Parts: sequence; C-alpha cells; structure tokens
Amino acid sequence: MKRAAEKDGTDDVVVLLGTPTAESSELYAVTMTEGDPSWAGALAGVSLNLPVFHVTEDEIKAQSDPDLYEDEVGISEMVLDLDPIKTSVRVVRERTSGVTNA
Repeated sequence: MKRAAEKDGTDDVVVLLGTPTAESSELYAVTMTEGDPSWAGALAGVSLNLPVFHVTEDEIKAQSDPDLYEDEVGISEMVLDLDPIKTSVRVVRERTSGVTNA
C-alpha cells in the first residue's frame, strides 16, 4: 500500500477489510490511516490517511452486485459479530479522515 500510494497517490483509493473481529479490524484500519501502531512494520510512522471500510458495512454492500456479495460475503454475515466490527472501523475512519460513508 505504501509503495502504491507513493507511486500513484491516494485519490480514489478505498481500503476494504474482511477481517473477522473488531480488534483485527481496528488494527488494520489504524494501520491504513495513521500507520502501523506497533511501530514494527513498513508503515510505522507512515500516515496514508486512506478511508477504510469493512466489506459488511451497508455503504459497501449497497454498491456491490447482490449475487456476488451473497456468494463471497454472505456466510460471514451469518457467523461474525458484525456490530463491533463495523463500529471499530467507523470510529477509526471518522477520527482519522472525516469520511463517514463511501
């Protein structure tokens, strides 16, 4: 992501997560916006400020082909605890970029 952002810029880029927990979703959302919070990876101290959404958020689902979405994401919606996942990503997104919807 860092290399692509440096080469091509970040305009028209949105990060979609498919992470299974609120904690992992928050970690990846923070990494894509503020930089690696562990200061151990390539994005340590690198703020990409990319808007991040979870694939199960309503804004993303509404823009997806319904049949493809059901095939690829449908089962996840049945087994994951989605409210905490969506909340954790939304909080990071709103805190870091001011983006509230796609």
